[in-house]
Amino acid sequence: MVWTVKATSKAQKQIQRLPESIRLIYVVLAKELEALGPYRTNWSHYGKLRGGKISFHCHLMSGRPTYVACWQVLDKNIYLLEVYYVGTHEGAPY
Repeated sequence: MVWTVKATSKAQKQIQRLPESIRLIYVVLAKELEALGPYRTNWSHYGKLRGGKISFHCHLMSGRPTYVACWQVLDKNIYLLEVYYVGTHEGAPY
């Protein structure tokens, strides 16, 4: 089943401010999320985030700075997930 991947307006602005190389890595992640769903164990430092919602994160690129992406499943029945943060590890909301 194909998942619908949406980015919040805040995440869309964050994506636009990323360096080009990181933005291309994010595009690969977004296409993978769309095709294969939210459980992406093949990405570096992938993990489930604590909290009430089904949320995950992974590293897009390690180093200084480390770039991460965070997403959550909004509805399992209609295959909908939302990317709510893309940026440096220091500013990540976890």
